[in-house]
Amino acid sequence: MIVTFTANPSLDRTVALPGPLERGEVQRAVSVSQESGGKGVNVSRALVASGLESLAVLPGADSDPVLAGLRESGVPFVSLPIGEPLRTNVALTEPGGVTTKINEPGPLLDENQQEALIKLLVESARGASWVVLAGSLPPGFPADFYATVARRLRSAADGTAPQIAVDSSGAPLAAAVSSDSPSGDGLAGAGTGSGKPDLLKPNAEELAELAAAAGFASPATADELEADPAAAAAAAAAVVRSGVGAVLATLGSKGAVLVTADGAWLATHPPVAAVSTVGAGDSALAGYLLAQGQGAAPADCLRQAVAHGAAAASLPGSTVPAVHQTTPDAVTITALRKD
Repeated sequence: MIVTFTANPSLDRTVALPGPLERGEVQRAVSVSQESGGKGVNVSRALVASGLESLAVLPGADSDPVLAGLRESGVPFVSLPIGEPLRTNVALTEPGGVTTKINEPGPLLDENQQEALIKLLVESARGASWVVLAGSLPPGFPADFYATVARRLRSAADGTAPQIAVDSSGAPLAAAVSSDSPSGDGLAGAGTGSGKPDLLKPNAEELAELAAAAGFASPATADELEADPAAAAAAAAAVVRSGVGAVLATLGSKGAVLVTADGAWLATHPPVAAVSTVGAGDSALAGYLLAQGQGAAPADCLRQAVAHGAAAASLPGSTVPAVHQTTPDAVTITALRKD
């Protein structure tokens, strides 16, 4: 069982345009679609589409359109009613896959609701192999929320604690990597131990920020990391040395790198006709977890991650691929140096 946690889920509306976005002009959409979304929700959707058992944990009233969408698509979930509607995000896609996203901030959850969410997740994650903590945090959440959740999950484990993956950005991502001691955020019952993840899934921009914070000696921009996989692997290695178990860094159309304590690899996929990049990174994480759950070696987990990400980019809106829609045999794996 893979449990996903989405603190700030959304109803994702995708508007497909017939040509480039023209600011200040009236344009008619080719199509409009909507899916229940948020990074963790997308991972669960992709896993369920491939026949894996997954449970999505999120806030929201039972009647909220986000939860109704999960119910209709057959994705198991548990939710915490919060008395407010969840947010709606809008993606504008142009021919060729160029995507402009407009994300709402989400509802404000007080400290008691934050604590209730943690308790719901801890209870739901008993016996899980992985817990995925993914996406942005709603207004009012402390930046180190994910680190707090990781510690609570580990301290509450009856036997073997679940492995923890984090896919976020900005301050929550930085705090998940840098925090080792119990949080001072005031949430009741915080456990002890490391809050660092077993797996981190940044994109190139996030990797550049994390590597600089981890003391990487050669600061690089996202464009430079995408253009130079060796530099991306070295940056990811700096993050691994800081105490993170592994880094799966997606590099857009350039593929992805995986760095663990034992090795580093690059995976590339032949170009695809991109339709929408919404959810491609989430699908990549789902592909990695799918392969890992089947006992695949790290390089083959990376292979499936890139195959899933490429398949997602070729699908409309925030549609996630099933494993039979992916082409892992088309992925090329190259071993890299970590330093």
